[in-house]
Amino acid sequence: MKFLDLARVTIRSGGGGSGCVSFRREKFIEYGGPDGGDGGRGGDVWVECVDGLNTLIDFRYQQHFFAKSGQGGMGKGRTGRDGDSVVLRVPEGTEILDEDQETVIADLTEVGQRVLLAKGGNGGWGNLQFKSATNQAPRRANSGQPGVEREIWLRLKLIADAGLAGLPNAGKSTFLAATSNARPKIADYPFTTLHPNLGVVGVDAREFVMADIPGLIEGASEGRGLGDQFLGHVERCAVLLQLVDGTAEDVAEDWRIIDNELHAYSPDVALKPRIVAMNKIDALDDEERAEKLAALEAISHRKVMMLSAVSGEGVQNVLRALTAQIDKGREQPEDEDVWQP
Repeated sequence: MKFLDLARVTIRSGGGGSGCVSFRREKFIEYGGPDGGDGGRGGDVWVECVDGLNTLIDFRYQQHFFAKSGQGGMGKGRTGRDGDSVVLRVPEGTEILDEDQETVIADLTEVGQRVLLAKGGNGGWGNLQFKSATNQAPRRANSGQPGVEREIWLRLKLIADAGLAGLPNAGKSTFLAATSNARPKIADYPFTTLHPNLGVVGVDAREFVMADIPGLIEGASEGRGLGDQFLGHVERCAVLLQLVDGTAEDVAEDWRIIDNELHAYSPDVALKPRIVAMNKIDALDDEERAEKLAALEAISHRKVMMLSAVSGEGVQNVLRALTAQIDKGREQPEDEDVWQP
């Protein structure tokens, strides 16, 4: 199954049915009077968050969702049938955006959430509704209310506890494969990862979900490389793990590039709790480790962890640090001043 996290769809609610102009015609009944029924109501367009989906691939093959219109009214006071509604089923973490791709209509983060996107038109009144003492034979009826047509964007932001960030070939996919059952593509060339990957990581009888996004390069916020189109997947993460390639010539510059791109994308993402780790230490001797560790700590102003996703050295310590930070983010603040009767 291909991964798709952005889709544009056209929706249209159903129009209401027209009212009917009709008069009762039966043998031996001289004054039948009006009996035109109302039109049926048009169908609505809903979006619902469901379980079992992790991509928007279904919306690549169907981009138009039109609800049915209501049926027109009929004689003998019969109301037309209501139009059938349409439901767009999306995975958890889907944002509904307006046509400008900026205005957020809804953010579906829990299974079962349901939002009305386009309301169906009301049915028109038949001439039976206009009967009165002074107008006993009305010959007018209302047309049904038209439906609403609009274009919206669906954007999926994966719901994960921890997110991986780093330059291409920093070892993010190798780290995910070494700590979970996920099997992302791994190769010795940049941009091996072309779409986000999810994995369930276990440590000390605990589990959490980790998201691996494609690597960032300098200028990603301006559209270079794969751009920052996948950074939305780490917005919901409780903690970021920034991996730095320990075999790079200038590890401090590699850290600075990712830090700048996170700030350029969103200050909220840049201010998330972050753990910095130097990867591929199995290829370094003790002197190189100490030198590059000092350079990273000097520019990041935080404690830097060391690991090797290939040999497993330091991996468990990093996972425990991630778990501790996730638990800290899940803790609900206690209200000190709680009023009680």
